[in-house]
Amino acid sequence: MRTVQVQTVTDTVREMCISVNHQLSSDMVCKLTEAVQIEESPLGKQILGQLVENMDIAKSEMIPICQDTGMAVIFIEIGQDVHFEGGNLEDAINEGVRRGYVDGYLRKSVVRDPIERENTKDNTPAVIHYSIVPGDGVKITLAPKGFGSENMSRVFMLKPAQGIEGVKEAVLTAVSEAGPNACPPMVVGVGIGGTFEKCAILAKKALTRNVQEHSSIPYVADLEKELLEKINSLGLGPGGLGGRMTALAVSVETYPTHIAGLPVAVNICCHVNRHIVREI
Repeated sequence: MRTVQVQTVTDTVREMCISVNHQLSSDMVCKLTEAVQIEESPLGKQILGQLVENMDIAKSEMIPICQDTGMAVIFIEIGQDVHFEGGNLEDAINEGVRRGYVDGYLRKSVVRDPIERENTKDNTPAVIHYSIVPGDGVKITLAPKGFGSENMSRVFMLKPAQGIEGVKEAVLTAVSEAGPNACPPMVVGVGIGGTFEKCAILAKKALTRNVQEHSSIPYVADLEKELLEKINSLGLGPGGLGGRMTALAVSVETYPTHIAGLPVAVNICCHVNRHIVREI
């Protein structure tokens, strides 16, 4: 049994919140840089160039990449041989988010109640997804999610007979209806299977994958490539002002489901697809 102090979790989450809001991961940097070269529209190329410049300034001057520093979404994988000491784990995670957003002077965007709308003033609570895994490690993935793109996400409860063609149609429908509101070029996370809520979590988790990698499942990898091509043929382009680079990547995650269902979730993220991983 390995003992981990919850203070270590707090300190790690604080650092992650500050870092991820000022510097995009290397996979996203590569994709955005490549997009400038691929884009054929002069206006689209100009917009992409500005996004790359914005990204560089944010990193060098420690300014948030986007004014919407998001709601903190955390996936934490906990080894079954880990014992936490020093307090409550969930409190420790939220304290890390609080310190990160307050100490980092990041925008506080979370309201305490969805109807009354009173701001919590520290961007807590986070949305936390726990997994118990073999071993004695702790892996934390943080993905702050801005709501311009979050609001454009969809869940479709398809019939099994609609099959993979129905999945493609659902994804293209969601992206088309999102249009410029999702701040393209976007990253599209897709969850297929499970239940109503499971497919949404799959789609969210798909956005945390390295955008330069495809699924290890052959048919899923083919689906990702086909969807990316179809999305980039829609003509929305950077900023929704026309061009080829509507999306930088499509990531698909699947899960077993019921014989009577085919749940599909599409979670869209803007070009500021922030994700960071730390292991304790």
